Amino acid sequence: SPKFNGQIIDIGTGSGCISITLKKHLSQAELYGLDFSEKALEVAKNNAGFHQTKIQFVQADFLNMDFLTLPTFDLIVSRPPYIAEKEKSEMNQIVTDFEPASALFVPDDNSLIFYERIIEFAQQKLNPNGKIYVEINQNLPKETEELFQNNFESVTLKKDISGNFRMLKATNN
Repeated sequence: SPKFNGQIIDIGTGSGCISITLKKHLSQAELYGLDFSEKALEVAKNNAGFHQTKIQFVQADFLNMDFLTLPTFDLIVSRPPYIAEKEKSEMNQIVTDFEPASALFVPDDNSLIFYERIIEFAQQKLNPNGKIYVEINQNLPKETEELFQNNFESVTLKKDISGNFRMLKATNN
């Protein structure tokens, strides 16, 4: 596996699949998985144990927490809640039935709230030459890109297999 021995945080880790996958591929990295939900973190801990991956799980409300309790990071990854409540009716029921609402929805009037907070977090906790990878709302690629462009030198949007903008990468170099 590639040699990467930095610190990675997965914000909104949920069941832990992203942090577990990263730890499997980057075994030297130190991984943190942060989530608001105790229930989700119980599942994540079980999954990490099953996959024999050492991950530090942190239960915290990312929107309101004090970042001082966390170390600095070389990589921030997140699949944050980003679907406006008004979009709920257009969604596949399979998603809304099996994902907790807090993992999906944000207020209509502030659908970029988690990205704003990720940027604040990065300003305090992202190491020089660090990178951010976030999943984004396909309906707000330009808005999300502009938000990151105001704060980072290099911002790239990437499309998913359906051709929708789905991922954003930001770096300060």
